[in-house]
Amino acid sequence: MNNILYSNGIRFFLLVATQVLICNHINFLGYINPYIYILFIALFPVKNNRVIIICLSFLLGISVDLFQDSGGIHAAACVFIAYVRPVILKFSFGMMYEHQTVKFDSVDFGAKTAYLVILTLLHHLVLFSLEIFSISKIILVLQKTLFSSIFTILLCLVITIIFSRKNR
Repeated sequence: MNNILYSNGIRFFLLVATQVLICNHINFLGYINPYIYILFIALFPVKNNRVIIICLSFLLGISVDLFQDSGGIHAAACVFIAYVRPVILKFSFGMMYEHQTVKFDSVDFGAKTAYLVILTLLHHLVLFSLEIFSISKIILVLQKTLFSSIFTILLCLVITIIFSRKNR
């Protein structure tokens, strides 16, 4: 239990630090930004209480909001994906999720990719909808969501492959 708490605590601080110090300064073409901090929510152990992940997601989002001075939009997007995470897990992993046996280091690459894609698209859609907050600019919201999601998904997949504990 302490090992899980320790590793998730380290992951939390490393992802927030990486987001704040590196990723927040990446801005391709004015609307492509990576948001790799959502990996904390994606990789959080499945067996833990749902209230814990929602509270930690709020802390994660508000931490990024404090450094970006973005008024709570990251916190809202993080809480949203933490709330819908069980549905996405069930859709992506099926019976493995039902039996609480999902281990992200040992699941099929396609299922892991589908899970990350859905989680990232939902996060970015909520984030950019709140950031722009104008129905007349829905094309801009969708454009930022699509391109930032592609970049974020690629970075998240590379990070999970590099830091995978799976023995080869």
